[in-house]
Amino acid sequence: MNKQEGAFTRFLKSRGLRFTLERRIILRAIVSIAGHFDVESLFDWLKENNENISRATIYRAIPLFIDSGIIKESLRCYDRINYECSFDNDHHDHLICIKCGAIIEFKDEKIEELQERVCKKYNFKPKEHKLGIRGFCNKCQNK
Repeated sequence: MNKQEGAFTRFLKSRGLRFTLERRIILRAIVSIAGHFDVESLFDWLKENNENISRATIYRAIPLFIDSGIIKESLRCYDRINYECSFDNDHHDHLICIKCGAIIEFKDEKIEELQERVCKKYNFKPKEHKLGIRGFCNKCQNK
């Protein structure tokens, strides 16, 4: 059992839930994707890998993976919610191409410092933040 499965098993037990075969298959898919995904791309990945998991099962499982800290909602793109593994994943922000859908992850210490200064100025305790900049990637600018 890997770290994610161990953490998820403990989380489910704390809620009185079982680690079903479907949840195990979905978790392994999430870890295998190793990037941003939405429910449709997760469903497609499972189907391509000969796993027969319904969309409804995926939709019911997603809140459990969020609540357990395995995944987080990272951004919304084309009216879809995108997720990514948050387990052992450092904070970062996103550039999103509005033409091709490419997602570029970045981290900038100056942005992080500015957020800290703003929170301190307003005596605000931050819990999380998401920064997504929408525009055109280099490839789409040149078309």
